[in-house]
Amino acid sequence: MLTRRSLIKSAAALAAVSATATAAFASWKEQYPELIIAAIPDENATGIEKRYEPFVQYLSKQLGVPVKLRIANDYAAVIEGQIAGNIHIAQYGPAAYARAYMNGAKIEPFGMQVNKDGTKGYYSVLWVKKDSPYQKFEDLKGKNLGLVDPNSTSGNNVPRFAMNKMGIKPEEFFANVVYAGSHENAIIALQQGQVDAAFNWWNDENESMLRRMERKDMAKYDDFRMIFKSDMIVNSPVAMLSALPDELKAGIKEAFFSIAKNDPEAFQVLTDGEAQPWAPTSHADYEVIVELNKFVDTLRKQ
Repeated sequence: MLTRRSLIKSAAALAAVSATATAAFASWKEQYPELIIAAIPDENATGIEKRYEPFVQYLSKQLGVPVKLRIANDYAAVIEGQIAGNIHIAQYGPAAYARAYMNGAKIEPFGMQVNKDGTKGYYSVLWVKKDSPYQKFEDLKGKNLGLVDPNSTSGNNVPRFAMNKMGIKPEEFFANVVYAGSHENAIIALQQGQVDAAFNWWNDENESMLRRMERKDMAKYDDFRMIFKSDMIVNSPVAMLSALPDELKAGIKEAFFSIAKNDPEAFQVLTDGEAQPWAPTSHADYEVIVELNKFVDTLRKQ
């Protein structure tokens, strides 16, 4: 039987719970009055800034504190930023995440990119100019090869793994092996004749770095020809610092997973409309990439 006294006790209990939740929220905001997000540099700095600007504004609104984008010069800057605790949220490639983990970053991958068709993988491909004579790897002996970054999955580690299976030692087989710094720059190097072939990422005929550049009038997809395609690679993760308060972690996850519903325009700009929202993930999905990194490390020592 409800009495006036029991109602008062219930109201007091609810008030205490509400006050505790409010205090917890206030405490993490005091500890983290600003959050930093960074992404590995697929594109040039201007392209990344334009792509992420609406998303960063969305995150600031959802989380209730300013979120700022840090433009990284290379993959290592993102890795080192999370190791140091200066980057709270990072969009990685699989190998870059695995390298951060291997180097001691205290991070948790929580979201995996999902392609427009629902698949959760992509490929490393080797592009040449369409009008070039190169049809297969053997035709490139003594030529110039473009890679992306030492911590790129599709732009370095998977290519080196594949070439090792073919018995190719890149630094001996090619006249020059050049790191372009970003996927976009690798395509530009090929376009301008600085390299004869370049590795890059490719989801399908509709989405790749080459398609993104075509949408920005930077390149024409049909001017290039693919002469190698890897096995499928697990899609890229987004990771946050493990030390973040649980309430903040929950808020970050909710913001990422609900963006297509809460701010479809920001998600459209971020993905060019060529992706679904992130799917939950964990470190277990990237153990195979850790092993890939270890294997590539052994190749460097040979």
